[in-house]
Amino acid sequence: MDEESELIQPQDQSCWAFLPDLCLCRVFWWLGDRDRSRAALVCRKWNQMMYSAELWRYRTITFSGRPSRVHASEVESAVWYVKKFGRYLEHLEVKFMNPYNAVLTKKFQVTMRGLLSCLSKSNNRLKSLSIQYLELDRLVWRNSIRSSFISSLSFFLKKMGKRLDYLNLKGARLTVEQGCQILDSLSYVRNENVISELNIEDYFSHHLAVYNSPQFKKTMSTFHNLVSLNLNYNCISDELLENLCENASTLRTINIKCHVHDPHGQVIWGMSWAKLARQATNLKVNFFFERIMKYERLARILLQEIPIRSISLRSCYFSDPDYSMRPTLIDLLPTFRHTLQKLTCEFNNNHESLDEELHLLIISCRKLFYFKIWAFLDVSFVERILKSQKERQCALRVFKARIYTNRYETNEEDKTLQEIYRKYRKLIESELSYFVIVYSVM
Repeated sequence: MDEESELIQPQDQSCWAFLPDLCLCRVFWWLGDRDRSRAALVCRKWNQMMYSAELWRYRTITFSGRPSRVHASEVESAVWYVKKFGRYLEHLEVKFMNPYNAVLTKKFQVTMRGLLSCLSKSNNRLKSLSIQYLELDRLVWRNSIRSSFISSLSFFLKKMGKRLDYLNLKGARLTVEQGCQILDSLSYVRNENVISELNIEDYFSHHLAVYNSPQFKKTMSTFHNLVSLNLNYNCISDELLENLCENASTLRTINIKCHVHDPHGQVIWGMSWAKLARQATNLKVNFFFERIMKYERLARILLQEIPIRSISLRSCYFSDPDYSMRPTLIDLLPTFRHTLQKLTCEFNNNHESLDEELHLLIISCRKLFYFKIWAFLDVSFVERILKSQKERQCALRVFKARIYTNRYETNEEDKTLQEIYRKYRKLIESELSYFVIVYSVM
């Protein structure tokens, strides 16, 4: 061999030169945008890897409500990369966290207008779009800025709606007219859309009786392929449930949030739920209640015809001696003992003891595998649950408890919990995801 041939011998090259494309792509996948750009300067092969579609399918852009210079630079860079490699994008998530003045909302609106315009021209792969917690009803969103953003988003969805599979606009806080304008954009080309997962929880502003709106009912009639739907109870009506029957072959999950400030006095017929459950045979409904704790209100909503899988009851530390959780635990929730799988209870029951009622409820719900409780309880409640688990009276896989106490010192309770853990350690380690603490409420 001559000297020139020796210079190009494989053994003289770095092992990185022979890294398979699949492995090299994985390395690039873990790098941030700035590091990817630097790595792309190493050689031609690495530069080509920079343009791999695999690297640009998922993107998250976070706009801070109180940006620093560093964060502003990062956002500009992230937007630039999305525009440059936007043709590969399949899943886009945008976050705008608590803007504190109109200057920031204006900047966000202008940036999003340019970004969405660029994607609408270059991208034909987008399947998932998430823009959460915009809270467009806040004063920092001036009317002109809000209107411009809604127009940009509506125009974008008109062009991309025929391919979009997942849309999450949770926390947008719009009027009924504005909200329906955006959702109607999805079916602009045809009188239907292909969305399978739709999250419109807190999509409309508080205090709006959306269930009375003919416009909303007409808009929801264009959704024929839903698999999962998240919304508030103030959107539920007999007509909506009738429309959802059109999705019977695909519909699997409905997540319903019911907040104390949302109108929830509408009358829903049990036969409407029964018809939907009969046609959508795999349907599971999950309810999330916030500060709605009175039995009379809950009983109007939790009808026995609903195929309920999960219930969450949260009082958010508010205490009201005028109501009792006992009727709910004894009379209402056992109605769903054949379907209920997850139960979350967070309430301030300082005025009543509920240990016995909770224990009986857990035993009666034979499919219950997840139980989370934040309440005033006796520490012995934990041992009763573990004893029932050991005797196969219940089949929990997750047991989480925060036991409230009015005592400042919790040493005695902590010691008792340690003894209980030692006694049932084998059971806990083999069967349960277990977390129990004592929490002083002073």
